[in-house]
Amino acid sequence: MTDSGLWAAAAVCALFYGLLLVERPPSFMRAVVKTAATGALAVLAYWQGGGPLLAIALALCAVGDAFLAGDPKRWLPFGLAAFLAGHVAYALLFWKERGTVDALFWATAPLVVAAAAVMLWRLWPSLGALRPAVVAYVAAIVAMVTLSLLLPHARWPAALGALAFMTSDAVLSFDLFKGAKLAGSTRLTAWAVWFLYFGGQALIAYGMLR
Repeated sequence: MTDSGLWAAAAVCALFYGLLLVERPPSFMRAVVKTAATGALAVLAYWQGGGPLLAIALALCAVGDAFLAGDPKRWLPFGLAAFLAGHVAYALLFWKERGTVDALFWATAPLVVAAAAVMLWRLWPSLGALRPAVVAYVAAIVAMVTLSLLLPHARWPAALGALAFMTSDAVLSFDLFKGAKLAGSTRLTAWAVWFLYFGGQALIAYGMLR
């Protein structure tokens, strides 16, 4: 399959999942379509020679998608573990590809850390036995996002994608642990979580492969 074919496959699966399947109950087709969207990006990263870390990060996130397409009460810890590993792979990739530290980093990185701290503080009473796992996850995504800010300016789509990824996780976390919906809408919340997430993954892939 060509590069454009893989981009098209990822986009079609993402739209099909986001517009038709995102609010449906867990099913085999729902899991396959969701996993295929990010999985196609992982294949693309490997196909284009983007390096093992990019392909591995995307593949781990695709595994996380497969788990979270099922019952969250049963599969959430496994999904968290897969995404945590994906964030670590991204962090290593961004560190490897880092440029110079500039004013943008010092202006933005503290805001990322502060936002994560506030999110964790708000969620803390509702986390229960998952507190250690969520703390580790938040630390990993903060490392991933802050390191993305060190990428050379030409790779700005990847940094934007990392921020979108973190925003998606924030919306999902408040939905899962606090039952909070954007504007009180289940559909709007589901769309925000999915399209920010997939858009973030696509931006990271595009930024690192361009």
